Amino acid sequence: MNILILGSGAREHAFAWKLSHSKLLTNLFIAPGNAGTLQFGKNINLALTDFAAIKKACIANNIEMVFVGPEDPLVNGVYDFFKNDKRLNQIAVIGPSQEAAKLEGSKSYAKAFMQRHNIPTAAYKEFDAGNYEEGILYIKNHALPVVLKADGLAAGKGVLICQNHIEAMAEFELMIQQSKFGAAGKKVVVEEFLKGIELSVFALTDGKHFVLLPEAKDYKRVGIGDTGLNTGGMGAVSPVPFAHETFMQKVVEKIIQPTINGIQKEELDYKGFVFFGLIKVEDEPMVIEYNCRMGDPESEVVLLRLKNDLVQLFISCSRGELDKEKIEIDQRCAATIVAVSGGYPGEYEKGKPIDLGYLENPESIKTIEAEGGIMVFHAGTKEEGNEIVTNGGRVLAVSALSDTIGEAIELSKNILGQIYFEGMYFRDDIGYEFAD
Repeated sequence: MNILILGSGAREHAFAWKLSHSKLLTNLFIAPGNAGTLQFGKNINLALTDFAAIKKACIANNIEMVFVGPEDPLVNGVYDFFKNDKRLNQIAVIGPSQEAAKLEGSKSYAKAFMQRHNIPTAAYKEFDAGNYEEGILYIKNHALPVVLKADGLAAGKGVLICQNHIEAMAEFELMIQQSKFGAAGKKVVVEEFLKGIELSVFALTDGKHFVLLPEAKDYKRVGIGDTGLNTGGMGAVSPVPFAHETFMQKVVEKIIQPTINGIQKEELDYKGFVFFGLIKVEDEPMVIEYNCRMGDPESEVVLLRLKNDLVQLFISCSRGELDKEKIEIDQRCAATIVAVSGGYPGEYEKGKPIDLGYLENPESIKTIEAEGGIMVFHAGTKEEGNEIVTNGGRVLAVSALSDTIGEAIELSKNILGQIYFEGMYFRDDIGYEFAD
């Protein structure tokens, strides 16, 4: 089977690595990919929302399946584009329809969906320019802290936790009146603040059935001890120690199954991943957000622990036969630590040569993989002449498998110690709550 991956980050490198292990795979293409994905397939330089170019690439390379990594193409309707095109509609697309992708693309849509299907989440109200004054009054009388969310996609920056009413009202004005987040913030969801510990849970669904993947916990803040600005993700660990069997049973019964039932009841066309951003409040799970794709950097730990043939899972998903699949999970622990460009998540420079140390020797890579299950997933990288250089804020995700979370973290840090590029930074406390 010829498969095309859409995306260019460490998530897509991890999926390319995982798919490459399948005997069902013939050829793998990644668009646009990065320097790491070249290890497993052919990169195609095209924009993720240039559907005409994607169509041309699919026809030219006899693509039979497309896996969509990031959210932008899904929210913009790539699934529907394929299904409505006579030359493409036989190609299996792993990802939801444009309507179903609103579960990520619109916070208000997702909250209303959860409300309709009695899925536990924070109390909320939504506001726009039409009821702006009502929103100001609502915020003024809201308990603190208060959460403001831009309704649309805002590159991970559209969620604000405000500690006082003046700050909250000022941010609310900036979002609606001053277009702080552009069109994404023209509607704002105001939520109660939930106190607890977060985790990420992932299901692959065919719209009727689902299989549950390993859970993970990611670390968004750039600074040690979860301080500083939010990022796309500085690292992740799996499993999550507090996500024990009893808790996960609650997650399935109260959140995942009602979500899949809701998708089926509302006749949403959904063949792909559902990412449940959850928070454990006391001993109860609640939904913070849905995403309509796999997480990054969570994919870099989840896929290390998934033992199934991923191509077979995708085939069953596309055929509505996931009820025939059983997930097999490596019982070892996984950790990933992300090396980022200096200045990230603010301004940073690109084009810095990356020294991968002895990892550049293919035999060394084979040795460390055999010893501990280590993978260096590329994120913001590209080939420039004979060099690999930085090409983004998040540059590499160094992932490891070991018997404990602490050991996996130490393996990752050991490999990071052998990598260098100018301005390189990483958090050395990923998994700090669980590393002992």
